[in-house]
Amino acid sequence: MSTARENILKKIKQALVTKVPVPFSTHTETPALFQPSQKELEIEFAEHFTSLQGRFSFCANQHELNEQVNQLFASRKWEKIYCIDGQIQSMLTINGVPLKPYNDLAGCDASITGCELLVARTGSIFLSNSTSSGRTTSVYAPVHICIAKTSQLVYSLEDALLNLTNKYGNQLPSVLSLATGPSRTADIEKTLVVGVHGPKEVYCFLIDE
Repeated sequence: MSTARENILKKIKQALVTKVPVPFSTHTETPALFQPSQKELEIEFAEHFTSLQGRFSFCANQHELNEQVNQLFASRKWEKIYCIDGQIQSMLTINGVPLKPYNDLAGCDASITGCELLVARTGSIFLSNSTSSGRTTSVYAPVHICIAKTSQLVYSLEDALLNLTNKYGNQLPSVLSLATGPSRTADIEKTLVVGVHGPKEVYCFLIDE
C-alpha cells in the first residue's frame, strides 16, 4: 500500500472515532447524545426495523432459520434466489436441498446477503462490499434478505464505526453503507413511494448466537 493511501485511511479512521470539539469553553464535556438502550438490543433493533417497514424474524438456531426461510419462499413462490456468499449458501437448505443460487441478479426474485453489523437504535443494517456479497447485491434485487447473528448487534452508529475501525484498522472496505428499511422517496408531490431506488422489501433473519 502506498504511503499516500495509508495517510488517507488514517485520516478517515481518525475522523470516524473523534468527536467534533465544542467551540464553547464553558461546555468542554458533553454527555452522549443518545443514552444506552434500556431494552435488549434484539428488541430495540426489531422495533425500529419493523417501524420502517422492514420484516424481522428471530431464529433460535440455524435449523429454525431454514424453516422460516423455506416458509417464506413457499408462501411467496420465490425460486430465483441470488446469493454469492458461500457461507450463506452452505447454511441454507431449500426443501432439504442445499441452496442452488440463481446467477442473474437483474432477474432474481430476491437476494440474500450477510452484513457487518445491525444498529439497534435506528433499525439499520450496516453493509460493506466485504460482507454483503459485493456492491450491488443488496441494492438491485427487488427483495433483500439479510442474515445476521446476535453477536453483530450494536446500539448506536458510533458503536458501529468503532467496531469497524477495530476490525479493519487501515484496511477499511471500499464501500460502507447503511440500509434502513426498504428504499423510499417522497420527492414527487410529497407522496411516499417504496422501492424506487432499491428493494421494495427488506427482511432480516436474526440468529441467536
